[in-house]
Amino acid sequence: QVQLVESGGGLAQAGGSLRLSCVASESIFNINAMGWYRQAPGKQRELVAVISRAGSLDIAESVKDRFAISRDMAKNTAYLQMNNLKPEDTAVYYCYAKQGPLYGWAESWGQGTQVTVSS
Repeated sequence: QVQLVESGGGLAQAGGSLRLSCVASESIFNINAMGWYRQAPGKQRELVAVISRAGSLDIAESVKDRFAISRDMAKNTAYLQMNNLKPEDTAVYYCYAKQGPLYGWAESWGQGTQVTVSS
């Protein structure tokens, strides 16, 4: 399994910005898809943004005009730039990776990083 380490969470005011980083333990050339999910208290974990190895994007409607996912292949790192944050963005954000068929489509999760947006 891929080890994922997130950073960049914290407290922001509504309208502010944060950038999350996720470093993978191996080359993301070997990762089929990588991205972010979030889970708010009392709610199910939901997709925020995922980028495939080919570069295609899957972004939640609730954030698509405010958040952007990117990656640095040389650094084995994915980023989530979050702009115009809203209180409803408050959640624990988890980095996610899915490997390809050679690795049995194995899925990995980071430990999570808290994002809190105050109004």
